[in-house]
Amino acid sequence: MKHLSIDIETYSSVDISSGGAYKYALSPDFEILLLSYAADFGEVHLVDLASGEELPTEIMEALTDPSVIKHAYNAAFEWWCLSQMYDGMDPMSWADQWHCTMLHALYCGYPAGLKLTGQALGLSEDQLKSSTGTLLINYFCKPCKPSKANGGRTRNMPQDSPEKWEQFKAYNIQDVYAEMAIEQRLTAFPVPEGVQAGWVTDLSINSFGFMTDREVVDGAIEVSYVKMAELMQRMQDLTGLDNPNSNVQLGKWLIDQGHPLPDLQKGTVADALTWDLPDNIRTVLEIRQEMAKTSVTKYKAMDAAMCSDGRVRGLLQYYGANRTGRWAGRLVQVQNLPRVYLDA
Repeated sequence: MKHLSIDIETYSSVDISSGGAYKYALSPDFEILLLSYAADFGEVHLVDLASGEELPTEIMEALTDPSVIKHAYNAAFEWWCLSQMYDGMDPMSWADQWHCTMLHALYCGYPAGLKLTGQALGLSEDQLKSSTGTLLINYFCKPCKPSKANGGRTRNMPQDSPEKWEQFKAYNIQDVYAEMAIEQRLTAFPVPEGVQAGWVTDLSINSFGFMTDREVVDGAIEVSYVKMAELMQRMQDLTGLDNPNSNVQLGKWLIDQGHPLPDLQKGTVADALTWDLPDNIRTVLEIRQEMAKTSVTKYKAMDAAMCSDGRVRGLLQYYGANRTGRWAGRLVQVQNLPRVYLDA
């Protein structure tokens, strides 16, 4: 065996969209549900781990065999998740054994996303990623809300819907076929060694993460809530409105005051403050500006993505801009932090 193509389906109570894949797989309840694989781009086989099946010995050996190249679409996810399967393993010890088909597609100028890449390459319908996945992922891979109808459970298991589980297994298998079709279509345009090495470096950066100060993050969010409450009270006192932060209510109030604005966007408010305005109108618009500035979106993003060790991981997307190959920001968007100037 020289190549091993892999796709996994997983469960975690962490919201992957806000917490990121690294925190997602570090959750105590993280679990690999399904693993589909193909040796040397051949037939795809599925292992139903959630139902008690075990990986064949030859696949377990191939996974850590340095001579076997592991392929996956967005391979960083499979690499990190499978690293958690081996107790005590250093994830970076086998990072260079992985090749990412998404990186390959991005390098060749194709869009990110397994189905989008396949469509752009003109793959046939039976080679494309199945479109049924989102509903099945929402059902099996995320916590569910307890209700009388589902018996108060907080998670859906295979036995809760055997029919859906079979569909989920077929979906997992199809993903491997789709990934292999893309990889084989792009073989004529291999990823240069330097680009591949950059991807491995990206894994190191993202898995190491950066340390955050929990007290500062919590404090900034708390201060923001206090400040927002003060500003809201001042706005209510000046306007008499129930919710002066509402564009509709504030827009109508400005009309009633004889100073209508076309909208309450940042630029419009800034422009209006250059006019000759009554004191009450000016103060209300200035408070409106101040309320926009007190956003703590970055701190909330840090809070959502912070792992138990205080580090935030997965902040960069290698080849995020596929025409230039530059990194793109993810989660906290550290490449887009506000500029702060100190007086000389």
